[in-house]
Amino acid sequence: MVSLESDAEGIVTLRFAPPYADNDERAYLDALAELGRRQEPFLLLTVFGGGGKLSQAGEREQAIWFKRTRAQFGALCGACAIVRPGATEAMADVFRRLWPFPISLETDEAAARTFLLKHRRAA
Repeated sequence: MVSLESDAEGIVTLRFAPPYADNDERAYLDALAELGRRQEPFLLLTVFGGGGKLSQAGEREQAIWFKRTRAQFGALCGACAIVRPGATEAMADVFRRLWPFPISLETDEAAARTFLLKHRRAA
């Protein structure tokens, strides 16, 4: 299941979690495209279940998205919190090299939201 939701606090939540479906890869890549079209500042909460995998073509499309949106995404996203089973600091470091904003691995969504709200920009 993939979903992309925005809340009143400026947090955009991208979920890629069970139950998994055949169209999850396309839904995930479409969610990235939607994130790339955002025009206003936001905080990103990613919640990954750990089981969904991208095909080689999906990985390539994701990499192209990262390159194409890097400047705008980096300017608009104030911080990113990643909730993912088995995530390591080495994985977070990969994202830290890609993006200029603070990135944190968190064990649950409440901790992730706390981290993100510390980085909320003043309106």
